[in-house]
Amino acid sequence: MKVTVVGDLLLDVDINGTATRLSPDAPVPVVDVGGVRRRAGGAGLVATLLMRDGHDVTLVTAVSDDDGAAHLRRALSGVELLTGAPLAPTPTKTRVRIGSHPVVRFDEGCAPAPTPDCTGDMRAAIDSAEAIVVADYGRGITFNEDIRDALTTAAHRIPVVWDPHPSGSQPVSGVSVVTPNLAEARALAKAAGLEPVVDPGAGTAEAGARLLEHWNSRAVLVTKGEAGAVLVEATGRATGIPAPRTSVADPCGAGDRLAGSLAAYLGLGVALPEAASRAVADASVFLADGGAASLAVDTDAVESGPAAAGPHAGAGAVVELFGNQPSRPDGVQLAAEVRAQGGTVIATGGCFDLLHAGHARTLAAARAMGDCLIVCLNSDQSVRRLKGPHRPIVSMEDRAELLLALSCVDAVVVFDEDTPEDCLEFIRPDIWVKGGDYQPDELPEARLLATWGGQCVTVPFHPARSTSGLAEALAKVG
Repeated sequence: MKVTVVGDLLLDVDINGTATRLSPDAPVPVVDVGGVRRRAGGAGLVATLLMRDGHDVTLVTAVSDDDGAAHLRRALSGVELLTGAPLAPTPTKTRVRIGSHPVVRFDEGCAPAPTPDCTGDMRAAIDSAEAIVVADYGRGITFNEDIRDALTTAAHRIPVVWDPHPSGSQPVSGVSVVTPNLAEARALAKAAGLEPVVDPGAGTAEAGARLLEHWNSRAVLVTKGEAGAVLVEATGRATGIPAPRTSVADPCGAGDRLAGSLAAYLGLGVALPEAASRAVADASVFLADGGAASLAVDTDAVESGPAAAGPHAGAGAVVELFGNQPSRPDGVQLAAEVRAQGGTVIATGGCFDLLHAGHARTLAAARAMGDCLIVCLNSDQSVRRLKGPHRPIVSMEDRAELLLALSCVDAVVVFDEDTPEDCLEFIRPDIWVKGGDYQPDELPEARLLATWGGQCVTVPFHPARSTSGLAEALAKVG
Protein backbone atom coordinates (compact mmCIF):
# COMPACT_ATOMS: atom_id res chain seq x y z
CA MET A 1 0.00 0.00 0.00
CA LYS A 2 1.25 3.51 -0.80
CA VAL A 3 1.49 5.51 2.41
CA THR A 4 2.64 9.12 2.55
CA VAL A 5 4.05 10.47 5.80
CA VAL A 6 3.94 14.25 6.22
CA GLY A 7 5.87 15.71 9.11
CA ASP A 8 9.02 16.90 10.82
CA LEU A 9 12.30 14.99 10.88
CA LEU A 10 14.45 14.59 13.99
CA LEU A 11 17.76 12.83 14.46
CA ASP A 12 17.80 10.60 17.54
CA VAL A 13 21.20 9.61 18.92
CA ASP A 14 21.56 6.84 21.50
CA ILE A 15 24.73 6.72 23.60
CA ASN A 16 24.75 3.40 25.45
CA GLY A 17 27.18 2.43 28.16
CA THR A 18 27.81 1.13 31.65
CA ALA A 19 28.40 2.94 34.94
CA THR A 20 30.38 1.35 37.75
CA ARG A 21 31.82 4.42 39.50
CA LEU A 22 31.13 8.05 40.42
CA SER A 23 33.02 11.01 39.03
CA PRO A 24 35.61 12.58 41.40
CA ASP A 25 34.45 16.01 40.17
CA ALA A 26 30.82 15.62 41.25
CA PRO A 27 28.50 12.90 42.61
CA VAL A 28 27.44 11.80 39.15
CA PRO A 29 27.95 8.46 37.41
CA VAL A 30 30.81 8.02 34.95
CA VAL A 31 29.39 6.42 31.80
CA ASP A 32 31.78 4.18 29.89
CA VAL A 33 30.44 4.50 26.36
CA GLY A 34 29.90 1.19 24.65
CA GLY A 35 28.41 2.50 21.42
CA VAL A 36 26.79 5.42 19.65
CA ARG A 37 23.85 4.69 17.36
CA ARG A 38 21.60 6.98 15.35
CA ARG A 39 18.10 6.69 13.98
CA ALA A 40 15.50 8.78 12.26
CA GLY A 41 13.03 10.26 14.72
CA GLY A 42 9.73 12.09 14.43
CA ALA A 43 8.18 11.57 11.00
CA GLY A 44 11.29 9.57 10.08
CA LEU A 45 10.45 6.95 12.71
CA VAL A 46 6.88 6.67 11.39
CA ALA A 47 8.23 6.18 7.86
CA THR A 48 10.80 3.61 9.02
CA LEU A 49 8.19 1.52 10.82
CA LEU A 50 5.78 1.60 7.88
CA MET A 51 8.60 0.57 5.55
CA ARG A 52 9.39 -2.34 7.85
CA ASP A 53 5.73 -3.33 7.59
CA GLY A 54 6.16 -3.68 3.83
CA HIS A 55 4.43 -0.51 2.64
CA ASP A 56 5.56 1.79 -0.16
CA VAL A 57 6.47 4.89 1.87
CA THR A 58 7.06 8.47 0.79
CA LEU A 59 8.16 11.05 3.37
CA VAL A 60 7.19 14.68 2.79
CA THR A 61 9.39 16.76 5.07
CA ALA A 62 12.21 19.30 5.29
CA VAL A 63 15.88 18.27 5.49
CA SER A 64 18.84 20.50 6.20
CA ASP A 65 22.28 20.18 4.60
CA ASP A 66 24.33 19.61 7.75
CA ASP A 67 26.01 16.53 9.21
CA GLY A 68 22.84 15.49 11.04
CA ALA A 69 20.94 15.48 7.75
CA ALA A 70 23.54 13.15 6.23
CA HIS A 71 22.94 10.67 9.06
CA LEU A 72 19.19 10.95 8.52
CA ARG A 73 19.45 10.22 4.81
CA ARG A 74 21.48 7.09 5.52
CA ALA A 75 19.08 5.96 8.25
CA LEU A 76 16.13 6.45 5.85
CA SER A 77 17.58 4.42 3.00
CA GLY A 78 14.62 2.77 1.27
CA VAL A 79 12.18 5.61 1.99
CA GLU A 80 11.42 8.07 -0.82
CA LEU A 81 12.32 11.51 0.55
CA LEU A 82 10.61 14.61 -0.84
CA THR A 83 11.94 17.69 0.90
CA GLY A 84 11.54 21.41 1.08
CA ALA A 85 14.40 23.91 1.29
CA PRO A 86 16.82 23.50 4.25
CA LEU A 87 15.79 26.38 6.50
CA ALA A 88 17.10 25.30 9.91
CA PRO A 89 19.68 22.94 11.48
CA THR A 90 18.73 19.30 11.96
CA PRO A 91 17.06 18.97 15.38
CA THR A 92 19.03 16.35 17.31
CA LYS A 93 18.04 14.58 20.50
CA THR A 94 20.83 12.65 22.21
CA ARG A 95 19.89 10.15 24.91
CA VAL A 96 22.43 8.65 27.28
CA ARG A 97 21.51 5.24 28.65
CA ILE A 98 23.08 3.02 31.26
CA GLY A 99 21.92 -0.40 30.20
CA SER A 100 18.27 0.13 29.32
CA HIS A 101 17.78 3.05 31.72
CA PRO A 102 17.79 6.63 30.35
CA VAL A 103 20.05 8.99 32.30
CA VAL A 104 19.90 12.33 30.46
CA ARG A 105 18.84 13.83 27.12
CA PHE A 106 20.53 16.67 25.22
CA ASP A 107 18.58 18.66 22.61
CA GLU A 108 20.35 20.60 19.85
CA GLY A 109 18.87 22.69 17.06
CA CYS A 110 15.35 22.38 18.43
CA ALA A 111 14.45 26.08 18.36
CA PRO A 112 11.36 27.06 16.32
CA ALA A 113 11.98 26.71 12.59
CA PRO A 114 10.64 28.66 9.59
CA THR A 115 7.90 27.09 7.49
CA PRO A 116 9.51 25.14 4.61
CA ASP A 117 8.42 25.33 1.00
CA CYS A 118 6.15 22.79 -0.72
CA THR A 119 7.30 21.45 -4.08
CA GLY A 120 5.12 19.97 -6.80
CA ASP A 121 6.45 16.49 -6.03
CA MET A 122 5.55 16.88 -2.37
CA ARG A 123 1.98 17.80 -3.23
CA ALA A 124 1.77 14.96 -5.77
CA ALA A 125 2.82 12.46 -3.09
CA ILE A 126 -0.09 13.60 -0.92
CA ASP A 127 -2.52 13.51 -3.85
CA SER A 128 -1.52 9.96 -4.87
CA ALA A 129 -1.41 8.34 -1.42
CA GLU A 130 -3.72 5.55 -0.29
CA ALA A 131 -3.27 6.53 3.36
CA ILE A 132 -1.56 9.46 5.08
CA VAL A 133 0.08 9.94 8.47
CA VAL A 134 0.79 13.48 9.65
CA ALA A 135 3.58 13.38 12.24
CA ASP A 136 3.62 16.95 13.53
CA TYR A 137 6.59 17.74 15.77
CA GLY A 138 6.16 21.51 15.71
CA ARG A 139 8.93 22.19 13.19
CA GLY A 140 6.82 23.98 10.59
CA ILE A 141 5.95 21.52 7.82
CA THR A 142 2.25 21.38 8.73
CA PHE A 143 1.98 25.19 8.71
CA ASN A 144 2.61 25.31 4.95
CA GLU A 145 -0.68 26.39 3.33
CA ASP A 146 -0.15 24.34 0.15
CA ILE A 147 0.41 21.19 2.23
CA ARG A 148 -2.61 21.94 4.41
CA ASP A 149 -4.76 22.43 1.31
CA ALA A 150 -3.57 19.09 -0.13
CA LEU A 151 -4.26 17.33 3.19
CA THR A 152 -7.74 18.82 3.39
CA THR A 153 -8.52 17.50 -0.07
CA ALA A 154 -7.03 14.10 0.73
CA ALA A 155 -9.09 13.77 3.92
CA HIS A 156 -12.25 13.56 1.80
CA ARG A 157 -10.81 10.64 -0.18
CA ILE A 158 -8.55 8.50 2.00
CA PRO A 159 -7.73 7.87 5.68
CA VAL A 160 -5.64 10.67 7.21
CA VAL A 161 -4.29 10.12 10.73
CA TRP A 162 -2.91 13.23 12.44
CA ASP A 163 -0.49 12.88 15.35
CA PRO A 164 -0.51 16.40 16.88
CA HIS A 165 2.03 18.39 18.87
CA PRO A 166 1.44 21.24 21.33
CA SER A 167 3.80 23.43 19.27
CA GLY A 168 2.40 22.31 15.94
CA SER A 169 -0.51 23.40 13.80
CA GLN A 170 -4.17 22.54 14.19
CA PRO A 171 -5.30 19.43 12.25
CA VAL A 172 -7.09 20.22 9.01
CA SER A 173 -10.83 19.70 8.96
CA GLY A 174 -12.19 16.23 8.20
CA VAL A 175 -9.21 14.02 9.08
CA SER A 176 -10.06 10.45 10.02
CA VAL A 177 -8.43 10.37 13.47
CA VAL A 178 -6.34 12.70 15.62
CA THR A 179 -4.11 10.82 18.09
CA PRO A 180 -2.93 12.96 21.04
CA ASN A 181 -1.74 11.40 24.25
CA LEU A 182 -3.56 12.52 27.38
CA ALA A 183 -0.99 15.20 28.30
CA GLU A 184 -1.07 16.58 24.74
CA ALA A 185 -4.89 16.53 24.73
CA ARG A 186 -5.00 18.65 27.86
CA ALA A 187 -2.32 21.05 26.58
CA LEU A 188 -4.02 21.42 23.19
CA ALA A 189 -7.40 21.93 24.85
CA LYS A 190 -5.99 24.63 27.10
CA ALA A 191 -4.38 26.38 24.13
CA ALA A 192 -7.75 26.32 22.34
CA GLY A 193 -9.54 27.80 25.34
CA LEU A 194 -11.53 24.67 26.16
CA GLU A 195 -11.12 25.19 29.89
CA PRO A 196 -13.45 22.43 31.16
CA VAL A 197 -11.32 19.88 29.37
CA VAL A 198 -8.07 20.79 31.08
CA ASP A 199 -9.50 20.14 34.54
CA PRO A 200 -7.33 17.23 35.80
CA GLY A 201 -10.53 15.57 36.96
CA ALA A 202 -12.14 15.72 33.55
CA GLY A 203 -12.63 12.37 31.86
CA THR A 204 -10.58 11.32 28.85
CA ALA A 205 -13.73 10.81 26.78
CA GLU A 206 -14.89 14.35 27.58
CA ALA A 207 -11.52 15.79 26.56
CA GLY A 208 -11.61 13.80 23.32
CA ALA A 209 -15.15 14.89 22.55
CA ARG A 210 -14.40 18.58 23.02
CA LEU A 211 -11.27 18.37 20.89
CA LEU A 212 -13.12 16.41 18.19
CA GLU A 213 -15.68 19.21 17.95
CA HIS A 214 -12.97 21.86 17.94
CA TRP A 215 -10.92 20.15 15.22
CA ASN A 216 -13.93 18.93 13.17
CA SER A 217 -12.30 15.53 12.85
CA ARG A 218 -14.14 12.26 12.42
CA ALA A 219 -12.59 10.76 15.55
CA VAL A 220 -10.07 11.40 18.31
CA LEU A 221 -8.00 8.60 19.86
CA VAL A 222 -6.55 9.76 23.20
CA THR A 223 -3.75 7.45 24.31
CA LYS A 224 -2.99 6.84 27.99
CA GLY A 225 0.18 4.74 28.00
CA GLU A 226 -0.17 1.44 29.81
CA ALA A 227 -3.84 2.30 30.49
CA GLY A 228 -4.62 1.96 26.77
CA ALA A 229 -6.65 4.55 24.89
CA VAL A 230 -10.11 6.04 24.48
CA LEU A 231 -11.63 6.34 21.01
CA VAL A 232 -14.19 9.12 20.62
CA GLU A 233 -16.12 9.11 17.32
CA ALA A 234 -18.16 11.87 15.70
CA THR A 235 -21.29 9.83 16.45
CA GLY A 236 -20.67 10.52 20.13
CA ARG A 237 -19.63 6.96 20.87
CA ALA A 238 -16.64 6.59 23.24
CA THR A 239 -14.81 3.26 23.40
CA GLY A 240 -12.14 2.29 25.91
CA ILE A 241 -9.31 0.26 24.40
CA PRO A 242 -7.11 -1.66 26.85
CA ALA A 243 -3.40 -2.10 26.19
CA PRO A 244 -1.76 -5.51 26.56
CA ARG A 245 0.23 -5.77 29.79
CA THR A 246 3.90 -5.37 29.08
CA SER A 247 7.12 -4.22 30.73
CA VAL A 248 8.32 -0.92 29.25
CA ALA A 249 11.71 0.61 29.96
CA ASP A 250 11.39 3.50 27.49
CA PRO A 251 8.09 4.65 25.92
CA CYS A 252 9.84 6.57 23.13
CA GLY A 253 8.18 5.97 19.75
CA ALA A 254 4.90 4.50 20.98
CA GLY A 255 2.82 7.30 19.46
CA ASP A 256 4.64 6.99 16.14
CA ARG A 257 4.04 3.24 16.03
CA LEU A 258 0.37 3.71 16.87
CA ALA A 259 -0.29 6.46 14.31
CA GLY A 260 1.44 4.57 11.50
CA SER A 261 -0.32 1.29 12.23
CA LEU A 262 -3.69 3.01 12.53
CA ALA A 263 -3.35 4.70 9.13
CA ALA A 264 -2.24 1.46 7.50
CA TYR A 265 -5.13 -0.56 8.92
CA LEU A 266 -7.65 2.09 7.88
CA GLY A 267 -6.11 2.19 4.42
CA LEU A 268 -6.61 -1.57 4.15
CA GLY A 269 -10.30 -1.19 4.97
CA VAL A 270 -10.32 -2.21 8.64
CA ALA A 271 -13.18 -0.60 10.59
CA LEU A 272 -12.08 2.22 12.90
CA PRO A 273 -12.68 0.55 16.31
CA GLU A 274 -10.86 -2.61 15.22
CA ALA A 275 -8.06 -0.60 13.57
CA ALA A 276 -7.60 1.43 16.77
CA SER A 277 -7.49 -1.72 18.90
CA ARG A 278 -4.86 -3.29 16.64
CA ALA A 279 -2.82 -0.08 16.61
CA VAL A 280 -2.78 0.05 20.43
CA ALA A 281 -1.64 -3.59 20.48
CA ASP A 282 1.06 -2.84 17.89
CA ALA A 283 2.38 0.02 20.03
CA SER A 284 2.53 -2.24 23.10
CA VAL A 285 4.42 -4.97 21.25
CA PHE A 286 6.77 -2.36 19.79
CA LEU A 287 7.65 -1.09 23.27
CA ALA A 288 8.01 -4.60 24.66
CA ASP A 289 10.56 -5.29 21.93
CA GLY A 290 12.70 -2.31 22.93
CA GLY A 291 10.83 0.55 21.27
CA ALA A 292 12.55 3.16 19.15
CA ALA A 293 15.98 2.40 20.62
CA SER A 294 15.89 -1.07 19.06
CA LEU A 295 15.88 0.52 15.59
CA ALA A 296 19.04 2.57 16.04
CA VAL A 297 21.91 1.82 13.65
CA ASP A 298 25.47 3.00 13.22
CA THR A 299 24.76 5.33 10.31
CA ASP A 300 28.49 5.87 9.79
CA ALA A 301 28.61 2.24 8.63
CA VAL A 302 25.41 2.22 6.56
CA GLU A 303 25.92 2.64 2.83
CA SER A 304 23.27 4.51 0.90
CA GLY A 305 22.14 3.62 -2.59
CA PRO A 306 20.34 0.71 -4.26
CA ALA A 307 22.14 -2.02 -2.35
CA ALA A 308 20.89 -0.67 0.96
CA ALA A 309 17.36 -0.02 -0.20
CA GLY A 310 14.44 -2.42 -0.17
CA PRO A 311 11.10 -3.06 1.49
CA HIS A 312 12.68 -3.56 4.90
CA ALA A 313 16.11 -1.96 4.56
CA GLY A 314 17.72 -1.65 7.95
CA ALA A 315 15.24 -3.98 9.63
CA GLY A 316 17.86 -6.64 10.29
CA ALA A 317 15.65 -9.72 10.44
CA VAL A 318 13.87 -9.75 7.10
CA VAL A 319 16.26 -9.58 4.18
CA GLU A 320 14.13 -10.57 1.21
CA LEU A 321 10.44 -10.77 0.37
CA PHE A 322 8.99 -12.97 -2.34
CA GLY A 323 5.50 -13.05 -3.83
CA ASN A 324 3.86 -15.89 -5.72
CA GLN A 325 3.33 -13.76 -8.81
CA PRO A 326 4.10 -10.18 -9.92
CA SER A 327 0.62 -8.99 -8.95
CA ARG A 328 0.79 -10.61 -5.51
CA PRO A 329 2.00 -8.44 -2.61
CA ASP A 330 4.87 -9.58 -0.41
CA GLY A 331 4.22 -11.71 2.64
CA VAL A 332 3.85 -8.84 5.12
CA GLN A 333 1.38 -6.95 2.95
CA LEU A 334 -0.49 -10.16 2.07
CA ALA A 335 -0.98 -10.92 5.77
CA ALA A 336 -2.36 -7.43 6.40
CA GLU A 337 -4.78 -7.68 3.47
CA VAL A 338 -6.04 -11.12 4.48
CA ARG A 339 -6.62 -9.93 8.06
CA ALA A 340 -8.43 -6.84 6.79
CA GLN A 341 -10.84 -9.10 4.92
CA GLY A 342 -11.51 -11.18 8.03
CA GLY A 343 -9.36 -14.11 6.87
CA THR A 344 -6.97 -16.32 8.83
CA VAL A 345 -3.22 -15.94 8.27
CA ILE A 346 -1.14 -19.11 8.58
CA ALA A 347 2.65 -19.17 8.81
CA THR A 348 5.28 -21.86 9.10
CA GLY A 349 9.03 -21.81 8.93
CA GLY A 350 12.27 -23.67 8.46
CA CYS A 351 15.32 -24.12 6.26
CA PHE A 352 13.55 -26.23 3.59
CA ASP A 353 16.90 -27.32 2.18
CA LEU A 354 16.25 -30.15 -0.31
CA LEU A 355 12.45 -29.99 -0.45
CA HIS A 356 10.92 -33.43 0.16
CA ALA A 357 7.54 -35.14 0.65
CA GLY A 358 7.53 -34.48 4.39
CA HIS A 359 7.80 -30.78 3.71
CA ALA A 360 5.02 -30.91 1.13
CA ARG A 361 2.67 -32.69 3.52
CA THR A 362 3.35 -30.24 6.34
CA LEU A 363 2.83 -27.25 4.06
CA ALA A 364 -0.39 -28.63 2.61
CA ALA A 365 -1.76 -29.34 6.08
CA ALA A 366 -0.85 -25.84 7.22
CA ARG A 367 -2.50 -24.16 4.22
CA ALA A 368 -5.73 -26.03 4.89
CA MET A 369 -6.06 -24.24 8.25
CA GLY A 370 -6.60 -20.75 6.86
CA ASP A 371 -6.79 -18.34 3.95
CA CYS A 372 -3.11 -17.89 3.12
CA LEU A 373 0.18 -19.60 3.96
CA ILE A 374 3.37 -17.60 4.42
CA VAL A 375 6.64 -19.47 4.81
CA CYS A 376 9.38 -17.96 6.98
CA LEU A 377 12.58 -19.19 5.35
CA ASN A 378 16.05 -19.17 6.94
CA SER A 379 18.58 -17.26 4.84
CA ASP A 380 21.75 -18.98 3.64
CA GLN A 381 23.73 -17.35 6.47
CA SER A 382 21.16 -18.47 9.03
CA VAL A 383 21.19 -22.06 7.72
CA ARG A 384 24.99 -22.09 7.80
CA ARG A 385 25.04 -21.04 11.45
CA LEU A 386 22.43 -23.65 12.38
CA LYS A 387 23.48 -26.60 10.21
CA GLY A 388 27.20 -26.12 9.62
CA PRO A 389 29.52 -24.83 6.87
CA HIS A 390 28.36 -27.34 4.22
CA ARG A 391 24.74 -26.22 4.33
CA PRO A 392 22.55 -25.10 2.69
CA ILE A 393 22.83 -27.34 -0.32
CA VAL A 394 20.29 -25.23 -2.21
CA SER A 395 20.58 -21.43 -2.29
CA MET A 396 18.06 -19.12 -0.64
CA GLU A 397 16.73 -17.90 -4.00
CA ASP A 398 16.20 -21.44 -5.30
CA ARG A 399 14.64 -22.63 -2.05
CA ALA A 400 12.17 -19.75 -2.18
CA GLU A 401 11.36 -20.42 -5.83
CA LEU A 402 10.72 -24.11 -5.16
CA LEU A 403 8.44 -23.32 -2.24
CA LEU A 404 6.47 -20.82 -4.30
CA ALA A 405 6.02 -23.47 -7.01
CA LEU A 406 3.77 -25.32 -4.55
CA SER A 407 0.14 -24.28 -4.89
CA CYS A 408 -0.30 -24.27 -1.10
CA VAL A 409 2.36 -21.58 -0.53
CA ASP A 410 1.24 -17.98 -1.05
CA ALA A 411 4.39 -16.07 -0.07
CA VAL A 412 7.89 -16.55 1.33
CA VAL A 413 9.65 -14.22 3.76
CA VAL A 414 13.38 -14.81 4.23
CA PHE A 415 14.93 -13.92 7.58
CA ASP A 416 18.60 -13.66 8.49
CA GLU A 417 18.51 -14.48 12.20
CA ASP A 418 18.68 -17.87 13.92
CA THR A 419 15.02 -17.82 14.99
CA PRO A 420 11.90 -16.53 13.22
CA GLU A 421 10.62 -14.34 16.07
CA ASP A 422 11.39 -10.99 14.42
CA CYS A 423 10.00 -12.28 11.14
CA LEU A 424 6.78 -13.27 12.92
CA GLU A 425 6.54 -9.76 14.36
CA PHE A 426 6.29 -8.46 10.79
CA ILE A 427 3.68 -10.99 9.67
CA ARG A 428 1.59 -11.40 12.85
CA PRO A 429 0.05 -14.76 11.80
CA ASP A 430 -3.09 -16.07 13.46
CA ILE A 431 -1.64 -19.58 13.50
CA TRP A 432 1.99 -20.75 13.51
CA VAL A 433 2.37 -24.33 12.28
CA LYS A 434 5.28 -26.69 12.94
CA GLY A 435 5.81 -30.37 12.30
CA GLY A 436 6.58 -32.44 15.37
CA ASP A 437 5.30 -34.64 18.17
CA TYR A 438 5.51 -32.06 20.99
CA GLN A 439 2.78 -29.97 22.56
CA PRO A 440 2.01 -26.67 20.78
CA ASP A 441 2.51 -24.64 23.97
CA GLU A 442 6.05 -26.04 24.17
CA LEU A 443 7.02 -24.29 20.94
CA PRO A 444 9.39 -21.35 21.60
CA GLU A 445 7.16 -19.13 19.43
CA ALA A 446 4.03 -19.77 21.52
CA ARG A 447 4.60 -16.93 23.96
CA LEU A 448 5.22 -14.42 21.15
CA LEU A 449 2.09 -15.48 19.22
CA ALA A 450 0.01 -15.06 22.36
CA THR A 451 0.88 -11.34 22.54
CA TRP A 452 -1.38 -10.66 19.56
CA GLY A 453 -3.87 -13.47 20.12
CA GLY A 454 -2.26 -16.03 17.82
CA GLN A 455 -1.75 -19.70 18.53
CA CYS A 456 0.72 -22.47 17.73
CA VAL A 457 -0.31 -25.86 16.33
CA THR A 458 1.61 -28.93 15.28
CA VAL A 459 1.04 -31.38 12.44
CA PRO A 460 2.33 -34.96 12.19
CA PHE A 461 6.09 -35.29 11.70
CA HIS A 462 7.41 -37.73 9.08
CA PRO A 463 10.73 -39.03 10.47
CA ALA A 464 11.59 -41.19 7.47
CA ARG A 465 11.71 -38.11 5.27
CA SER A 466 14.35 -35.55 6.20
CA THR A 467 16.81 -33.22 4.52
CA SER A 468 19.69 -34.66 6.56
CA GLY A 469 18.84 -38.15 5.35
CA LEU A 470 18.72 -37.01 1.75
CA ALA A 471 22.00 -35.16 2.14
CA GLU A 472 23.69 -38.26 3.56
CA ALA A 473 22.34 -40.39 0.72
CA LEU A 474 23.60 -37.93 -1.87
CA ALA A 475 27.02 -37.86 -0.23
CA LYS A 476 27.25 -41.64 -0.48
CA VAL A 477 26.23 -41.57 -4.12
CA GLY A 478 28.85 -38.88 -4.80
